[in-house]
Amino acid sequence: MQRIIAVINQKGGVGKTTTALNLGGYLAKSGKSVLVVDFDPQGNATSGLGQDKRELETTIYDALFDPKRTTDALRETAVANLYLLPSNENLAAAEIDLADQPRREYHLAEALKNLDHDYILIDCPPALGLLTINALTAAGHVLIPVQSEYYALEGLSQLLATIQRVRQGLNPQLELLGVVMTMFDNRTALAGQVHAEIKKHFSEKVFRTVIPRNVRLAEAPSHGKTIVEHDKWSKGARAYKQLTKEVISRVS
Repeated sequence: MQRIIAVINQKGGVGKTTTALNLGGYLAKSGKSVLVVDFDPQGNATSGLGQDKRELETTIYDALFDPKRTTDALRETAVANLYLLPSNENLAAAEIDLADQPRREYHLAEALKNLDHDYILIDCPPALGLLTINALTAAGHVLIPVQSEYYALEGLSQLLATIQRVRQGLNPQLELLGVVMTMFDNRTALAGQVHAEIKKHFSEKVFRTVIPRNVRLAEAPSHGKTIVEHDKWSKGARAYKQLTKEVISRVS
């Protein structure tokens, strides 16, 4: 059964792309067929998987308006079983171009409808606009990375309200898969306090695995690699491997 997971937080810099890429890498390594959908106009997931955004002829933007072009846009990556639906700055126009379209919230769902990957991970933009609504309408699960910092909870209530509205009006199957703490530094009291606060709000929905601050994790995208390829023995790699096991357990 196919699982579509939207990796989302309206705050930027919380580890959405890092989580989508490395979760995708370890799911692929476990033998699953995995597609990462770069749904952010910044295209960080695209470059993070070694693709040159300037050389793309077909992207997720094209697939949004003609689902037949989805397979044209698909790219293989250096990781076996891991595929990419890339994006570039063209996607920034999609918010405006979708506005007058019929069933405008369902265009991503239509673009992904005929794919047969075991897992589809949607790397969402850091905003709650029409692109994000499309991602939530297409997905069955939501994974929220939360940075271990003072403002971690800021904006989460708005995000949860958006998820609830999508569930009520567009996609009743949508579920919160869980919240994962990222950039965690156990040397600071603040990280522990934020973690405790998140657990108080989300209870059993908080993943046991926390993703540490890790230089190897941070530098992997600059080499166009997931942490699986870049340094599978690093602390960050071990954390994402453990998170992947939790994700598989929860969606099963």
